[in-house]
Amino acid sequence: MGARGKESTSNALAVQLDESGKVKYSAIARQGHSADKIIYSKLTDLLPSEVLAEDDATLQKPTEDDIQDITEKTKQALEKLTNAKISAALPVKAAPKAAPAQYIRYTPAQQGGAFNSGAKQRVIRMVEAQSDPLEPPRFQINRKIPRAAPSPPAPVLHSPPRRVSVKQQR
Repeated sequence: MGARGKESTSNALAVQLDESGKVKYSAIARQGHSADKIIYSKLTDLLPSEVLAEDDATLQKPTEDDIQDITEKTKQALEKLTNAKISAALPVKAAPKAAPAQYIRYTPAQQGGAFNSGAKQRVIRMVEAQSDPLEPPRFQINRKIPRAAPSPPAPVLHSPPRRVSVKQQR
């Protein structure tokens, strides 16, 4: 349209249709670019090729059994992490299992009816003394140690002193 031999200065685009007969709006994005330039104007252009294959078995939703297994594994892993954090945060740890009692046969050096209630030997049961779980710690181990002295400053390098000449003294 218009005069022959002159290029049109209009910005209007011709309507283009795709294979299914829908309007190709990507023509608007391609306007002003060279034909060999790659322009991503659709969602399918941005998706990787494996996502475009919708019937792929790896993209299907997992079954209920798979969901239950994964949920149980995740729950166990999270419980393990939280139990470790909780036990580390508690100031008092659970009392460790005490060693079994030891029985010792004791024979006193002084024998006689007036000593040791008249017994010649005694059997002593030795057990580990239980520690009170609510007792405060005996030693302070979280004291802050003062920092060491920093490295000495770098020496300032001056030119060597020069003797004053007679002319400079006057």
